[in-house]
Amino acid sequence: MLGVAIATAAVAQTAPDWRQVGGSAVELSLAAPATGPVRDVWFSATGNALLARTVSGRVFQTQDFETWTAADPSAQTPAPVPATAVRMPESGATVIQAPRNPARTFALGSQLYRSDDGGRSWENLTAYRSQAVIGSGQHSIAISPADPDQIVVANDYGVWRSLDGGMSWSGLNHGLPNLAVRRILSTPYGATGTRIAAGVGALELPVGGSIWQPADAVAADPEAALRQRYATVIGSELSAVTQVGRFIYAGGRDGRIWYSIDSGASFRETPMPQGASGPVVRIFVDPVEPRVALAALGGRTARVLRTTQFGNFWDVLDGNLPDAAVHSVTADRASGAIYVATDKGVFFGRADLENSSSPAVNWTDLTAKLPQAPATDVRLDAAAVQLYIALDGYGVFATAAPHRIGSLRIVNGGDFTNRPAAPGSLLSVLGGRVTGADAAGRAYPILSGSDAETQIQVPFDAVGPNVSLALRTPRGTVTRDLPVQPVSPAIIISRDGAPMLWDADSGLPHDFRNPAHAGGRLQIWATGLGRVTPDWPAGMQAPLENPPAVVAEVKASLDGNALQVTRATLVPGYVGFYLVEVQLPAVVNVGTSELSISAAGQESNRVQLTLEQ
Repeated sequence: MLGVAIATAAVAQTAPDWRQVGGSAVELSLAAPATGPVRDVWFSATGNALLARTVSGRVFQTQDFETWTAADPSAQTPAPVPATAVRMPESGATVIQAPRNPARTFALGSQLYRSDDGGRSWENLTAYRSQAVIGSGQHSIAISPADPDQIVVANDYGVWRSLDGGMSWSGLNHGLPNLAVRRILSTPYGATGTRIAAGVGALELPVGGSIWQPADAVAADPEAALRQRYATVIGSELSAVTQVGRFIYAGGRDGRIWYSIDSGASFRETPMPQGASGPVVRIFVDPVEPRVALAALGGRTARVLRTTQFGNFWDVLDGNLPDAAVHSVTADRASGAIYVATDKGVFFGRADLENSSSPAVNWTDLTAKLPQAPATDVRLDAAAVQLYIALDGYGVFATAAPHRIGSLRIVNGGDFTNRPAAPGSLLSVLGGRVTGADAAGRAYPILSGSDAETQIQVPFDAVGPNVSLALRTPRGTVTRDLPVQPVSPAIIISRDGAPMLWDADSGLPHDFRNPAHAGGRLQIWATGLGRVTPDWPAGMQAPLENPPAVVAEVKASLDGNALQVTRATLVPGYVGFYLVEVQLPAVVNVGTSELSISAAGQESNRVQLTLEQ
């Protein structure tokens, strides 16, 4: 379930197996999900391919209007034919001639307009009330040489297509890698999802969600206020600030670093190593030991710096890091793991983060399996178990933190949190292969395993509140304390971060492409609902006919309103999965709603469900 395995424990030999988080499109209440600005769009000479040039200069093409692939960046954009108009539909609009139709002109401004009488009158093709249904800032228009009613527009929100001359629009942005993620603001924690700062503002991927949404309550630049405040104290322009309690590190655009131990009342400039230059782009400070910090600089040399002495001494950790701009750095002090985001991808190395003396760092590329794009940020989650990175255009990716290989940790197999186990529930053991598991004389069946992760199931007759779980590995047996309670419900999250929700009639998965409908029946796959009747052995597929029913009382709610639960059983033909079927109301709020279940009063995680009437 959890796509976080790597092929071997030796990170230097292979790259991790990444999973994409949220894709590269954003739900902005337009005609379809959007992405970042696109400068030009044009059809190939035969009309069988569409090409788009992003504001970063990259060129992509599609032939099926769903899948985009990289194209030659030197591809020539056909020059539009300028035209004149008797009057302009809006100030500053650009008027161009429609190809092969001298009687038709288009005007590109905040909206898209069409005229068939030389600009005497204009029809607004994109207006919805006072807004543009495809977003504002129209930059380029392409007309299919095979069909004059097929219009494609590039604007500040991506690429948009109409097959009826502009009467209706759809987006072509789901597969277009054009989401400019500047920073990962936070990783999933509890009911809070992943949050990022992107070119279109602050965004959030809700827990169990599948597409980015605006996050108005989150500052797109969380350091802005700190930089402004402490720049006044220091008397220099700042480019990076990190504060842990009363300890503050501040970096300047000129490459200098200052340190404060009194909550910013005063600062002391720290001595910098030879060769350090360029702006300080990011400072990582250990949250427990703030004397330990790492700094990423934007120069050509001395790009990754370490201090273990509150900045009294910095040494250079560049080692064999490729010649590329560095954008971010993060670390796990206990293991000495360091991760660096660069223009050539994300690199992993180890160094002593307790003392300044250590051999040169040997850096390993972690992104060989990913698209070759600049990495703009890198971040570990709060437990330093999951590694998150941002690739320019492609969005956010996550994997099990490579430094955790060999250090076993147990998480819930449904939503990957630290919630307690329950009889029959699924567990993921992160960090290595487990060949056997038992506690209190009960075997915990092994369902699948790799060198980075193993799936096990809790026996249906397990009892708590705590058990000492013995995990047998190729390197020996390790013991982990495992809290166990009668129920601990969790809606299953797939490896791409989407909740496992199904249409009960068609069997098709529900997502933003296939929303649920009012009055329909919804199937929710879950784990941790506890004992079933009749009794069933762990590690065995549930029967296809008359699967065992959940003993605990199961409830479900949509946006806080109770749903009718029609059944709660094991999923026929599967191991460790529970099926909760609910009846949706005849009238629903169209759009995205919050869904959860509970068992014996214990609530699950909350996930997103897209609804239509």
